[in-house]
Order: sequence, then structure tokens, then C-alpha cells
Amino acid sequence: MGGLHSRNATLNRMSLNRMWPGAHEPGRVGSVLMLCWRDVGHPQGGGSETYLQRIGAQLAADGVSVTLRTARYDGVPRDEVVDGVRISRAGGRYSVYPLALLALIGARLGFGPLRGVRPDVAIDTQNGWPFFARLVLGRRVAVLVHHCHREQWPLAGRLLGRFGWWCESTFSPRVHRRNQYVTVSLPSARDLVELGVGVDRIAVVRNGLDTAPPGTLQVARSVTPRVAVLSRLVPHKHIEDALDAIAVLRTRIPDLHLDVVGSGWWRDRLVAYASRLGITGSVTFHGHVADVAKHYVVQRAWVHLLPSRKEGWGLAVTEAAQHGVPTIGYRASGGLTDSIVDGVTGVLVDDRKKSDHHTTV
Repeated sequence: MGGLHSRNATLNRMSLNRMWPGAHEPGRVGSVLMLCWRDVGHPQGGGSETYLQRIGAQLAADGVSVTLRTARYDGVPRDEVVDGVRISRAGGRYSVYPLALLALIGARLGFGPLRGVRPDVAIDTQNGWPFFARLVLGRRVAVLVHHCHREQWPLAGRLLGRFGWWCESTFSPRVHRRNQYVTVSLPSARDLVELGVGVDRIAVVRNGLDTAPPGTLQVARSVTPRVAVLSRLVPHKHIEDALDAIAVLRTRIPDLHLDVVGSGWWRDRLVAYASRLGITGSVTFHGHVADVAKHYVVQRAWVHLLPSRKEGWGLAVTEAAQHGVPTIGYRASGGLTDSIVDGVTGVLVDDRKKSDHHTTV
């Protein structure tokens, strides 16, 4: 994913300033703690992690001390500094949450991995489940929510899914009833209001992009039709819908080709699914690529598909748009109704569950 444009540093001025008066006064150097279950280098990291890292880097460039507490994964140290952001890692997919809370308590008592960290403000990233930093830091916590996970919790299993949705929809809004919320689109803000979050406590800071990195080639559109997908390869992104669409359209457009850019643990199943559909020769799984290579793929594409059923905004929409490539996505996804101007910068279609046609993307 590309970096976020510096205009997203308005997060500082809009929401953080409500809890941190004078944060941008000359000579003011404060401290921000960011909490997220993954960092941008995590094998399963995506747009939300990129968003947070870019915000942290901008704050650090402004002279703020920034610490990110997140999970650990193979091949990375427990502590390092990336773009001015100190990253402290411990725990896995689930244990990252209690370990972070314990580290916060330890910091208050002067010991542990976060000792010395005295945040003026904490950004608690709620990817379905918050860190509940509010229990330690009170109202000095901003809750960052990209989108609500009602449609995704069932993938976690019946019991965990029900418990997770109860936490996100009922328990968390009650615990954070006096905290500031930050989200990335109007549809996500409306979802939060439906969960009981006061509209006066929600700041909407939409995503932006940096310019293409140096060395990016300006290439022409492909002569033959090519479709791009930029996404993590995980079940809830529903890349199968894009493969279904290619299988149907290839009967009318034999030279149609799909480029899938991104990696994830669901990749092997997607490759096998493409084989069952008989379209292996019409699909290229590029995996995780450098930014320059990603821009090259997008520039050659005729259209970009984003088949996810739920998005807060969809950074890939903006990445494609900067090269004049329109996006087709689901209207029911929520955030895409904000990031796509239907019929102008892309097309919004009905969810396939509500359609009689086999594929609607």
C-alpha cells in the first residue's frame, strides 16, 4: 500500500487537540502511544496498518515522541524504530491485547517494555476488538475505527463471532462513551452512530495518498484488457468473486487477464480455485511487490476490482484512481460509497447475495 498523504495529519489537529490542548504550540513536544494488533511490516498487515504508520511518521516529523505497541512475528526484533516511530512488539493475534494492557499498567508503575512512556494521548485501533486503553489512560484515548465488523465476525466461528460482535457493538461503545472516535468515511461514522456512539464524538478523516515513488515508470495501458486487484489475500476480501467474474467474462473476452497484487495465507486456496475454474492461464498472482512494481501493474490495468464485502474506505481505490483507473466494488461494502463516485470514478454494484446473476463484479 502507498503512504497516506500528509493531509491526514489533520488527525492531530482535529481529534487529538480535543484531548491534548496546545499540541502544536511552538516548542511543544508531547508523546503519543499507538495501539494496533499488527504493524505495517506484518505478513498480514494492510491498509489500516499503513494508515497508522503514516500518521505516526507525520507526528514524529512534527517533533512528537511516538510509540507503537503491536504484535510480534517471525524475523523482527521486539523493539525498533521505523520512520521515527518506536515499535514495541509482544504477543500474537490474541495475546497482543492483554499483553499491551499489562504493559500500559507497567508503564504507570515504572516498569516493563513501555516504562518511560507517558503518553499525552493514546490511539486505540479497534480492528473489531479494542485494547481498552481507556481503562488505564481514561479520556486521553482516541478510538480509531476503520469500519465495523458485523459481516466479518461470523468468519471467526459461531461462539467467537458472537462474542466479538457483542464486544464491538455493545461493550466497547459503553466503555468508550466519553472518548473521542476517529474513522475514515461517512458510512463508517454512520455505523458507529448506530452502535450508540455520539455523533459529536466522531471525527471523519478520509484517506489520501503520497505521489508515486521516485523511479515509477509511466507506462501505457495494456493493449489487451487487464483487470487488477490490490488486496491482502484473506477470506473476508472475497477475491473469489473476482476470479468468478474473470471465468464468466473470459468466454466473451478470451484475452482478458487478471493481475492479483498482494499476499496472505489464503493465497494457495485462491490459486487452487482459479485452477478449478479453468482460468489459471488468465490470472497472475504477483504476491507482495515493491511500490514501483505495483504502480506498473495498476497503470496497465483497464479497471480495478475491490470485491471485499466491507471496507472503511479502501486505500486501493485511491491508489488506482491516481493512475486514472476506475474501481468496481460492492455498494453494500459501506466505505466504497464514499471513496467511489458512482458512474464517475468507478461503479458500485449490488452485492451478489442480492443478485440473481452468478457474478455482479
